[in-house]
Amino acid sequence: KMIKKTLTSILLLFVSFQISFSQVNDAKANSILQNLANKMKSYSSMKIEFTYVLENKAEKINQSKSGVITIKGDKYSLNISGQRIICDGKTVWTYIPDADEVQINNVNPDDENAINPTKLLSNYSQNYRAKLIKEFNSGGIMTQVIDLIPLKGKAYYKVRINVDKTKVQILSTEIYNKNGSTYSYKVTKFTPNVKTLDSEFVFKASEFPGVEINDMR
Repeated sequence: KMIKKTLTSILLLFVSFQISFSQVNDAKANSILQNLANKMKSYSSMKIEFTYVLENKAEKINQSKSGVITIKGDKYSLNISGQRIICDGKTVWTYIPDADEVQINNVNPDDENAINPTKLLSNYSQNYRAKLIKEFNSGGIMTQVIDLIPLKGKAYYKVRINVDKTKVQILSTEIYNKNGSTYSYKVTKFTPNVKTLDSEFVFKASEFPGVEINDMR
């Protein structure tokens, strides 16, 4: 479940800007997000290398992982610390290394909790309002900070997005959970229009010798 939540968050934060923000009340934030949306929409595919950090000071938790996700339309491939999720738009393969198991599921567009980039894109503007918090210079990079507040009850109360004003590109995001945890994603490398084959978004058993396959379709 954790890896699915992690992937959902990644997709939410890196892909969801391809639509318009109909619920954004802050005109400046709206302009920034729309420019970001237009730029993201122009990419045929993207590869994002990132660092993921889970922090909860009260529980003295500080965990860091690195990962990479490649996205092409409704297809995606995620690798984070050996855990893999691959989707060809219709089927989702989730590899769990601790159990040496692959779970196979159908993509269910009607499932609110399903990992589906297209669904996240279409629903995003209806679920959040945005506000520009500040603009500042960080190491020579003019950074714009925008907070997204859920309009409906979520496990988190705020998503903060840091945008490179010049490149019109996401630098990092933080999700603030109601339980005191903060989930941070820092983009270490962003490659738009990366060359990808559709075969990269299909599970290949030959790459996981001896793995147990659990078909849950």
